[in-house]
Order: sequence, then C-alpha cells, then structure tokens
Amino acid sequence: MKALNLFLIFFIAGSLFLNAQNADRKFVSLNQKKDLIEIKTSDGDYQIKPYSDKIIETAFIPNGEVYNPNSHAVVLIPENLDFKVTEKENSIHLKTSGISVEIRKNPFQILYFHKNKPLISERKGYVKTSAFETLDFNLTADEILYGGGARALGMNRRGNRLQLYNRAHYGYETRSELMNFTMPLVYSSNLYAVHFDNAPIGYLDLDSKKDNSLIYETISGRKTYQVVAGDNWEDLINQYTSLTGKQPMIPRWALGNFSSRFGYHSQEETINTIDKFLEEEIPVDAIILDLYWFGKELKGTMGNFEFYKDSFPDPKKMIADLAKKGVKTILITEPFVLTTSGKWDEAVEKDILGKTKEGKPYAYDFYFGNTGIIDIFKPEGKAWFWNVYKKFADYGVAGWWGDLGEPEVHPSDLQHATGSADEVHNIYGHNWAKLVFEGYQKDFPNLRPFILMRAGYSGSQHYGMIPWSGDVNRTWGGLQSQPEIALQMGMQGMAFMHSDLGGFAGANLDDELYTRWLQYGVFQPIYRPHAQEDVPSEPVFREPKTKALAKKSIELRYSLLPYNYTLVFDNNQKGTPLMRPIFFEDANNSSFINDKTYLWGDSFLVSPVVQSGIKEQLVYFPENSNWFNFYTDEKVAGGQTKMVSLKEESIPVYVRGGAFIPRIQPIQNTELCSLKSFELHFYFDETVKESKGHLYNDDGETPNAFEKGKYEMLNFESEFKNNKLHIEIEQKLGTDFEFSSKEMNLIVHNVSSKPKKVKGHNFEWNKENNTLTILISLKNSKTKNLKIKF
Repeated sequence: MKALNLFLIFFIAGSLFLNAQNADRKFVSLNQKKDLIEIKTSDGDYQIKPYSDKIIETAFIPNGEVYNPNSHAVVLIPENLDFKVTEKENSIHLKTSGISVEIRKNPFQILYFHKNKPLISERKGYVKTSAFETLDFNLTADEILYGGGARALGMNRRGNRLQLYNRAHYGYETRSELMNFTMPLVYSSNLYAVHFDNAPIGYLDLDSKKDNSLIYETISGRKTYQVVAGDNWEDLINQYTSLTGKQPMIPRWALGNFSSRFGYHSQEETINTIDKFLEEEIPVDAIILDLYWFGKELKGTMGNFEFYKDSFPDPKKMIADLAKKGVKTILITEPFVLTTSGKWDEAVEKDILGKTKEGKPYAYDFYFGNTGIIDIFKPEGKAWFWNVYKKFADYGVAGWWGDLGEPEVHPSDLQHATGSADEVHNIYGHNWAKLVFEGYQKDFPNLRPFILMRAGYSGSQHYGMIPWSGDVNRTWGGLQSQPEIALQMGMQGMAFMHSDLGGFAGANLDDELYTRWLQYGVFQPIYRPHAQEDVPSEPVFREPKTKALAKKSIELRYSLLPYNYTLVFDNNQKGTPLMRPIFFEDANNSSFINDKTYLWGDSFLVSPVVQSGIKEQLVYFPENSNWFNFYTDEKVAGGQTKMVSLKEESIPVYVRGGAFIPRIQPIQNTELCSLKSFELHFYFDETVKESKGHLYNDDGETPNAFEKGKYEMLNFESEFKNNKLHIEIEQKLGTDFEFSSKEMNLIVHNVSSKPKKVKGHNFEWNKENNTLTILISLKNSKTKNLKIKF
C-alpha cells in the first residue's frame, strides 16, 4: 500500500510539473551557505532560503542586477533551521522536516513539496517580456485559487488576470475586478500559498489562458516569492501571517457600534446625533467626522488639517463631552494637500510633497481640487504628517480614518523619495498605516491605535490596519458581494475587512436592505453603518420599525462582546480570521466556492439574507457537527443543505453542538463591559463526547497586554459519558493581572429532561425551552468542576 501511495505521489508530481520549463536556462553551479543555497544559471542566480519547515523563499537575480534584500511585507526572521542539501547528477534537493525543493538541472526547473506532497513548480520561471518581468508557474487542472486582494469575482478567482493597482471602484455591486486593496498573493485549495514579494504595479494572472498557469507580472523590482505550506487552513494562514506579521489587538471599543455618515457638518450636529442614540438607548461607542471637520465645502479644503472654527468652534470641548458620554471621536484624513488649502505654502516650504522629474512640487487636478500628495516615503514628509496625528491625539481623538489612500489619483510620472508613483503606489496605504502605528508606539505607547483605511498591501495587518470594502452601492447587489470580500481578505491576513453597513453610494431608501445589512453586520468584524447623507445611515434617524430592528441587532452585537473579543485575541495570536469559509473544515467541492454561508469564529454558522422579499433560503450545514438554531435551539444535522424559513428580525444563525458562547447583557457602550456578571451558554449535544472553549479578557486598551501578563483567560471543557455531563472552568491569570470575582450563569441548552442532580449547585430547568441554568460564583481563581447527572 505504501508503494502504491508513493507511486501516486510521483504520478501526480509528474503530471503537475511535466508541462514546461525554460529551455534556455542552463544550470551552472551550486553554492551552499549557512542559511540558503545559491544556484547559478546561464541567465542569473537563484537564492533559495528556508524561513521555517513550512515557508521557503526563492529570489531570482538576472545577470547584471544586484539582489535587493528589502521587503515591504515580510517581518519574519528566518529560524536557525536545519536543512539538508543533496546533489545528484541531474538534480539538487533541499529538504527541511516539512517543505522541500527539487532543482532539476536539465532541463532546468524548480519544484516545491510539503511532506512529499507536490505543491507547485516553476514552469518558465523568470521571463522578461517587452512590457513586464514575469514569474511563471504550473498549476494542476483542478485546484481552486483565492487571493489577489479585495475583489468581487466569486470565491474561485481562477481564470482571471488580476491587475495589481489599488484603485477605487465607486458604486460597485456584484462584480468588481479591481478595487482599493490588491495583493500579490495566491492561495490554493491544495493548501499552499505563493506570495510575490514585490511592490511595483503589475498583474497576477490566475490561469486566464486556461493553460494551467500562474503568472506574476511586474514593471520592475524584486523577483522574489515565498511558498507557504500548511497542514490545514488555520495552519496555512498562521504561517502566512507569521511571515507578514500578526494583527495587533484592536481596542475593545472598536467592536462597538459607530455613528458615521458623509458627513457631520458641525459640532452641534455631532453632539445632537450622539444624544439621539442615548435618548433611544441604542448602544454606540464612536462617531466619525468626515471631511467637513476641516472645511465648510466639499471641495477646495482638503489638506487644511485644522478644525473649521465656524462649524466646530470648540473641538477640544466637543471631544471631551463625547468622551464623558462614553463615545470616542474619529477624524478623517487624506494624504492630499490642495493648493487652495491652508497648509499648501507650508508643505512647499517644508519640501514634503511628491515631485515632478524636475524636482518641483507636483500639483495636479482631481475631484476635490488641485493638489499635491504628501511624500510619506521621505523622512521629512513622514514626520510632518505624523505631527498632524499627534496634535489631535493630544486633543483626545481616539481613532483615525485614512481615506483615498490608494492613492486615489497618483500620476505615473510623479516622483517619491524612494521611486516613481508606479513603483510605490500599492504600498502607499501600507506605509501610511505604518506611519500612524509607529507614531503611536513612540508617542502614545499605552494606547492601541484605531486605523481605518481602504487601501494597503501584503502585511498591512501588522500595522493595525482595519480595512473596509470601499464605496459599495446601496443596493442588494452591493450587499451580495460583501461576504466574499471579507472572507477572501480574512484569508489574506486582513481579518477586519468589513463594509459600510447599509451600503454607501446612492440615495436608495430601502428599509429591508438596511435591516438585512445590519443583521449581517452583527457577525462580521466592525459594526459601522456609513453612507452618503441623502438617506441616513444611523438607525436613530430611520422610521420606527426599522429603527427597532436595528436596535435589536446592535444589542445582540454588544451581548456577544466577550465572544467577539476572544476572536480578536485568537486572530492576534494565530492569524485566524474572524469570518471563516466553511471549507476550513468541510472540504467537499461545493464548500470551496461557497460564500453564502460562513463561520463566525469556530462556533457560529451564519447565512446572511442578501435578496429582497424572500421567505426562505438554502443553507449548507458543514458535516461532522450538529447545528442548533441560535434563536430556537432547533437541531440540524451537519452534512446537508436545508431550506430554512426566514424571519424579519434575524438572519439564519446556528451554533455548533458542544460550543461555549460567553455573553453579557446589552450595554450602552463598551466602557461598561464587565465580566463581573456574565452568561456562559453551552450547547449540549450528546454526540459530542468532549469539547473546549475559552474566553480572553484584558483592559481593552493596553498594547501587547497578553505578552505583558495583563490578562485573564477562562478555559472551558466538557465531557459527556455514562449519562453524566462534566464541565470544567479553569481560570488563568497573567502575571500582572488582578483577579476579580464573577457571577456566571451557566446556561446549558438542549436538555430535554430535568437532571437528577447537579453536584454542589442549585439549578433551574426550563421545560418549555429545554435549558438548564446554574449560577456559579467564581470567588477565587481556582478551577471549578460541575457534574450534571441525567
């Protein structure tokens, strides 16, 4: 049997790698160094360097060029890894305990494996054409491809030639081939990823010619890529986010509800809006000020970077008054300084703008006026821009919205300190986020920054970027593309990708659409309704029924804060997305392209309603689990597609059998979030013999709280055997975290008969809804054990 398996592996390898190779490239020599090998060929040199047993980097340096070691994405330092190199007559093998490379000498070719399983191979490798420098690879006939950044193309992106040029798509709906945030990154259903580690613009061709090829095309720069392997999807994404950096913990308040529109015109309007939320008792944690904070008009004022005193006469008092109400202030900024703005002369004098080839400030026209762009790649430009943020952070501004950071208009002949516009275009937003993040590390080291941006690059998560999906149309078509975009970007490291809830573009008053979008918003990363002001985005200004339904969704969002904050922690530690495609655990063919149903964390199955007027919809339930309706506890067996009835007040949401869901009562803002009293819901399923869960908690604002020991962790375990349910609650305190007592209501679902006994505890069994409630006092940090006898 083992021989047969080996035969199949090499048969597959042969079919994968047979297609082509660069016949003109001739092997010359091998040079092994401590941490890499060099392969000299007739037209250039390869450097092949293992980062770990699951990540390996290959760089090609054409004859006449010098190796450029600088990556804008990679932060991982290669491990001191043992690897073995063997040379045979016609091949060279580099092997780690996991990933391995075979270099065939004649005809020349490079092939990649993980634990002897074929991953991918170079087809023609490096080729220079009249327009591009390219890296050319073989694909198998049936693998499904993901990645390339934010697009609306369907989950399987194979068959598309994806432009790598960050560009806004105003008013998009179900299809958008090019959007604000592109990435030179591909994931395969065969459990590997390829990251092309190069910033300049180009294309990512995912077999558009239908010849089983993957081709990266660029105008210039590094011919460097990393192949990343994983044992499963969570592991693969953990490896990629180890390579490019983990997302820091966002502040807890960022999981709350935002008040946002385009835009609030005055201090009075801003305060009145928040007062309306408080009057209606609708939870809210932040308000975002669009471009009217620095000017009365839409055009001509960008780059002022000062409060417009006629409209905002006392911004410090406004920010302080909002803070007293538990509401954070967020300001929009853009990287443009208009020639009509109050800062143009200063920007010219300080020499912080992008330039013409003649060395003069480059001024050009776009929608908002005649402008220059801040050169954030120049130290002086970076420092000047950071001082804007520092000034208003000192006012008490708690977060930043960086808009138009593609940059929206970026002439190709404009020159930055480190290259032309086309060479740095795709990393402008990335470096902008880095500028803000590093500024906080230096000047506000005890605060977690909030950095909302719509354009970035591979690894932008490492600098705390929270991306959104741009100016989506306020239509059902606009809603339909959002789960795909969020799921794809979560896989690519950007786990907080989200949309303007309710839709942004167009004066479309559709209460059903608004309601369904906000219901979907409960189970995606950031809860931020935002739109053009013709139709209100804030629930407080909608008609009574719509407002009531929105309030219900927002209160549910707040009740799930302990669960959601734990997802943020898991993402910070392992890169695991908050929203997860169902193929993460159910690898049947239809799951690989399903964006209609997804997992929220490990425990929730969510199926958004994205069509108008429907009364029922099909939901696929992943195999190997039973699923319980979140609202009724109805049980559905996994491994089937089922037509489910829809309700006006909620979308279909199910909980995995054996899951632990921590919840609190709804609160007005996250400053009131506490585990002093909370609920732990356990979804009992007699087919689940053992299960685990956990709850992470800290102060919600200290950077690297876990690493500093400023945290607590509650671990939950269940065991069911011999008609007895055993639940263990283990409490772990960080080295610098003070214990506080807790009152926990353990609510066990799906208990069809009254238990005979709960050892050491009083309990209530509800016959009507089959729930068992047990009050547990956690008065010290000792482990609690519950034994329930049925």
